[in-house]
Amino acid sequence: MGGGVSETGLGLNERAWRIADAMVANAAELRVTARTLPGGARVIDAGIDTPGGYGAGRALAEICMGGLADVAYPPVPIGGDPWPGVRVWTDHPAVSCMASQYAGWAIQVGKYFAMGSGPLRAHARVEKELFAKLRYAERAQRGVLVLETRATPTDEVTAWVGQKAGLAPSQLTFVVAPTASLAGGVQIAARILETGLHKMDTLGFDVTKVVSGIGTAPLPPVAKNDLRAIGRTNDCILYGGQARYTVSADDAELAELAPKVPASASKDYGTPFYDIFKRYDGDFYKIDPLLFSPAEVWLTSVGSGKTYHAGHVNPDVLRASLLET
Repeated sequence: MGGGVSETGLGLNERAWRIADAMVANAAELRVTARTLPGGARVIDAGIDTPGGYGAGRALAEICMGGLADVAYPPVPIGGDPWPGVRVWTDHPAVSCMASQYAGWAIQVGKYFAMGSGPLRAHARVEKELFAKLRYAERAQRGVLVLETRATPTDEVTAWVGQKAGLAPSQLTFVVAPTASLAGGVQIAARILETGLHKMDTLGFDVTKVVSGIGTAPLPPVAKNDLRAIGRTNDCILYGGQARYTVSADDAELAELAPKVPASASKDYGTPFYDIFKRYDGDFYKIDPLLFSPAEVWLTSVGSGKTYHAGHVNPDVLRASLLET
């Protein structure tokens, strides 16, 4: 992609729809269930009323990234210990991470609320400012949206989404999993590249200059409730995530950017996320938004070949978070 993003589209929704079809075809193996709502939308449950698992989690992460990323489960060495982990790489980071995977669409219908991620965002483009910066758009005949939730979307919710996207409910697939589930934990840890890109965007860097990315993060053990799971999944990235980006930018720009990207650049860094959340009385908006990024990053310039490294993994905080009872 180089320094820009294609206006013609990469077919994120069609790629994701094929992955969703494969999930349905292998529902018993993946321990997921699928049903069609009376209004016509398809809902795939990967962890609310069904166990789901690592197979469903990998499919969920691939759908989130619009089928433009490779997701695998190698061990991740941190602090001398091998942790079960997830590795993600993509050659279309701005599109797969920011135009698809980023949970930027607030789905609020009556008392129902969930943050939407996945490729339907690139078709609906309700986040106008972000998509203007990405210079990416696609026209889809059908779309897929991922919801991190414990409440299955209703016909009212799917009709609202369809209206915003200009598609009938029968043209929509929703894939859902709560944070405190195996699949939910995987899809959040697999945001290792996306969190770094989002941090760069927040810092004012043009993320369409990021050519490729590869990253790893430890996988969280499933937590006893969603609040604990939010803590564990965030900590896997903040204290154990490592991301390497190849960037079409000059050395001076990367030298200035690199130290600002890791989570350790935030004033709230240093304790498990659950404790940070409690410190702010459960108000996410009081937490420093610059905290949400990988523990360690490498930025390599396409032009000079120089690499700029910043941040570090923090096995002590990671153990405190993931191994607490």
